Amino acid sequence: MTTAPEKTDAAVPDTVKTVSVTIDGIQVSVPENTLVIRAAEQVGVQIPRFCDHPLLAPVGACRQCLVDIPDAGNGRGFPKPQASCTLPVAEGMVVNTQVTSEVADKAQQGIMEFLLINHPLDCPVCDKGGECPLQNQAMSNGRGESRFFESGGLKRTFPKPINISAQVLLDRERCVLCARCTRFSAQISGDPFIELIERGALQQVGIYEKEPYDSYFSGNTIQICPVGALTSAEYRFRSRPFDLVSTPSIAEHDACGSAIRVDHRRGKVMRRLAGNDPEVNEEWITDKDRFAFHYATAGDRLTYPQVRDTDGELRPASWTEAFAVAARGLREAGGVGVLPGGRLTAEDAYAYSKFARVALGTHDIDFRARPLSAEEASFLAAKVVLTGPANGAPTYADLERANRVLLVGFEPEDEAGAVFLRLRKAHLASGTQVVSIAPHTSRGLLKMGGALIRTAPGDEAAALDELGMTGEHPLDSTSVIMVGERLATSPGALSSAAGLAARTGARLAWVPRRAGDRGAVETGCLPNLLPGGRPVADAQARVDVATTWGIDSLPETPGRDADQIVAAVNAGELGGLVVGGVDPDDTADPAAFRAALDAASFVVALELRETDVTRAADVVFPVAAVIDKAGMFVTWEGRPRSFDAVFTNPQALPDSRVLAGIAEELDRPLGFRTVGEVRAQMEDLGPWDGDRAAFDAVVNTAPTDTSGETMALSTWKQLLDHGSMQDGDDNLRATARHAVARVSRAVLEAHGETVTITGDRGEWTLPAEVADLPDGVVWVPANNAGNGVLADLASPGSRVTVKGAQL
Repeated sequence: MTTAPEKTDAAVPDTVKTVSVTIDGIQVSVPENTLVIRAAEQVGVQIPRFCDHPLLAPVGACRQCLVDIPDAGNGRGFPKPQASCTLPVAEGMVVNTQVTSEVADKAQQGIMEFLLINHPLDCPVCDKGGECPLQNQAMSNGRGESRFFESGGLKRTFPKPINISAQVLLDRERCVLCARCTRFSAQISGDPFIELIERGALQQVGIYEKEPYDSYFSGNTIQICPVGALTSAEYRFRSRPFDLVSTPSIAEHDACGSAIRVDHRRGKVMRRLAGNDPEVNEEWITDKDRFAFHYATAGDRLTYPQVRDTDGELRPASWTEAFAVAARGLREAGGVGVLPGGRLTAEDAYAYSKFARVALGTHDIDFRARPLSAEEASFLAAKVVLTGPANGAPTYADLERANRVLLVGFEPEDEAGAVFLRLRKAHLASGTQVVSIAPHTSRGLLKMGGALIRTAPGDEAAALDELGMTGEHPLDSTSVIMVGERLATSPGALSSAAGLAARTGARLAWVPRRAGDRGAVETGCLPNLLPGGRPVADAQARVDVATTWGIDSLPETPGRDADQIVAAVNAGELGGLVVGGVDPDDTADPAAFRAALDAASFVVALELRETDVTRAADVVFPVAAVIDKAGMFVTWEGRPRSFDAVFTNPQALPDSRVLAGIAEELDRPLGFRTVGEVRAQMEDLGPWDGDRAAFDAVVNTAPTDTSGETMALSTWKQLLDHGSMQDGDDNLRATARHAVARVSRAVLEAHGETVTITGDRGEWTLPAEVADLPDGVVWVPANNAGNGVLADLASPGSRVTVKGAQL
């Protein structure tokens, strides 16, 4: 409905120089500098390998890929077998692989024999057994018998396993020294905390004894390990690979749209692996995407509808009764606000949008659960909705082609892991300069080789206004400006970012944190926006939607945003709330949100698990988790990412089905019941092709004053925090980074190494760490180790006091 079709990569340009080589008697033309092992793949020959990986730099460590390259009279031959994973092709080269050459076959068998001398024979209990390249290639390219006898010398052994981190375990005697794990850490994620140590027969993967392997991407080393040397504490000894059923899916933790593979057995998810999608996440995912899936089977998972009885207690109810009670309560509430949250599929978001307008007759709907602004609503409508890869919006591939990428209110390593990996790749491969407008240099920015425009919270608009086509960091049409959702907390910054893009020709991308945020924008979960980018204020747009939906009309006046909905409930102007997947501590004012739950005369909650919202609700509906329903997420690019259900769960329904049931009881049916019917209706409605210029917002604001005794609070969520969708994953949460307060050196010297930060909602005592912050700014992590910041400290960008802790 609202997103453009995916754009495919263009064909290889005609200007690419090619060379002609002969592989096993087959002549083939390939681009120059192609590795022999890749050229062989093009003629259908699979050369065995362990260290080779298409996304890692060649190293030639395992030597399993040896091939015979005889002299063809052109000086392109070699007297001994060569590693095909490190050797580029040359014009006229003749390559004989193990298929046609006894020399190559014997060499590969010899290498395999060496690898198996010390490798343990524990395949029946090894997690890799059944999907192990070493097993497979020992059968296809190894000897049928062994010449090594343990009576003549014991196999090498080590104590095992070693905890590289709380999540990653190492069995050193299984390692074949391919260096895939160390190369991934150094080349891809930029976390070189593991390395090969010792020499000869004692060589092994080593770690720094005083620090664990600290990486948000450590699980990728487990997946690319060609043997069972690296295993997951979460999956170790849980299942055999051949007992698993695999279902492709899309990660639900951020807006990257990373492809994943869900492996399950007997109705239970056993593990998740990275999928292979070159246009999006390539073959990498974050540890959060890989390991954070137990929330869907937590002990407090809701499994039946509940209604509040006359004694004020929630009791079990049938679906029919719950639909009827919810409809009656909403009808009598005297005005209802809808807060759908940002964890929804696009189909569920569309259902909330239509439910608010058709069943409740209101535009009081807002998916955003953070400090809000009217400027942001205008920005999303004018600059975000209906943009996608097919109509010029920046993509992952464009990040690699950009000469400069400007980050504003956005920390990729914490907020969008796949974006971080692509930016780091762009910097290393093509010299893309990453520039961040932020209070300090983050660890992620250092790993991207980035530059900092040091800016206090609230001053982002002024910093953006100073940038342009000249100066220290000039932008042009190849540049990309990436703005995070939290930039909305800085007055005027979104408008300044749009103005900078217009002045320089740079392309603009809005990167939300949650997987459902972009789809919620596209489907109209905003008080000023209808599905398909149609403005509520436009009469023709309202008629267009009303006609398609088969209703007489829609309200003319845009609705209230989330803050205004909460305020209206507390003021008695609204009586009801429909809440789906909103964490109170994520809202702009958690105390006010909880007060609204108590003040509302009727609350309907659609949730996965028991929360503060469900405990206050009058009707509670258990909704399906991502694994239990089909749907679509829309990435930060505007790329639709569809997925199928992994399981069928009769104890929960998709949000769209729940809302349809309530609407039918209100005698205002939505016209769908299944996810497929929702998607068909979205496509029928289509995008808006009218004028959206009225949405352009220009907001001028003065820079924040960071002088005086108080300091400006800077904060964002780290990748691993106290979020409820990480519940049940104790090993993963144990790898989260410890909370610290980052301050300037002057502040540290004035107040000591432990500080107490006091805001208008409470205080927090933390160890202090020096960063290149202005003296008037302090940074703390949001929602870390049980502290919500928004709930327990202050709003981002507000003034706080910092003093030495009284221990």
